[in-house]
Formats: sequence, structure tokens, C-alpha cells
Amino acid sequence: MGKLQTEPVLSRLDLVAAPVAAAVGQWSAVVPVDLDDIAVAAIDPELADTTAFCAAYEVGLGESANCVVIAGKRGGTVRYAACMVLATTRADVNGTVRRLLDARKASFAPMADAVASTGMEYGGITPIGLPPQWPILVDARVVAAPHVVIGSGVRASKIVLPGPALGVLPNAQVVEGLAVPAG
Repeated sequence: MGKLQTEPVLSRLDLVAAPVAAAVGQWSAVVPVDLDDIAVAAIDPELADTTAFCAAYEVGLGESANCVVIAGKRGGTVRYAACMVLATTRADVNGTVRRLLDARKASFAPMADAVASTGMEYGGITPIGLPPQWPILVDARVVAAPHVVIGSGVRASKIVLPGPALGVLPNAQVVEGLAVPAG
């Protein structure tokens, strides 16, 4: 995929965040995905942000999926969710996501909260290895992609996997219309 130099993720768990490595290590028991289809690639951490990454590594925006952490609030309760959307789109936070979280208000989680809650680096957060109570909302376009590049929990690498694999993660829900075209 593009100029990425990938290796099987199981042979390079040192390239991913600790919660990601732990989750991948348990996949054979809980996720119906062939681990041979999951790869990781080291990247320049200064190029981890989507636009810079895609340009430098010649990966199309339609092949890159972003994980955004959303905080939904109702009363005094805050619920977190991860949303997986293609880089050509943006999560419909105040519409679809807010309704799915049954929240009065939804917004991007503060960076410090997202990092502390996930054990991952900002700019590298991925749906793999998130807290088990969090729903993972996956836009249907992500699942329809043959392969996507996602975060690895750290800024110094990316994971490449089949789009359908994201739809079978624990707590994943594939949602039509989760994202709208980026404007």
C-alpha cells in the first residue's frame, strides 16, 4: 500500500501500543480475522497526521481510516465511543453519533481524556485495544474498503488491515451514514 514497508503485526508487536499488542494477541479467540492479513509499518512520527502521512507515503485518503474519540453527555454521565471513518469523510458527531450514544451533547473528547483513557498516543489512537465498554462505531464505507491504514496506538507506525476486519471487532457496530463527506 503506497510506499509503506509492512511486516506481519504478530512479528512486530514492538511497533504498536501496549493495549493494541494485548488485543491483537487475543484476536484468534475473539475476532474472526486471519492475522496474516494484518500488517504494521514503521513511519516517521512527524508524519503521523493523516494529510501529511498520505502525501509522504503515497496512500490515498480513501485508503486511510481515522479513529476519533467522541464524548457524549447526558445529565452528569459521559459516554465515550470510537468512530472509524475514511479520511475523505468526517464523523457526523452532532447527528448520527449523538443519537447512537443517546446523548444530549456530543463532541470530540479532550485530547488529555482520550490519551489517558486509551493508553495510546494522540494522533495514533486506534479501535484495536480500546476500553472494552466503549462502542466502536464503524462507517459502512470503511468496512467496504478492501484494505485500510489505521493508527497503531503510537505515532511511529500504522496498521494495514482489511476494512471488513474493523466491523467484527468486539463492540463494533457498522453504521450507514456515520460519516458525511469532508467539507
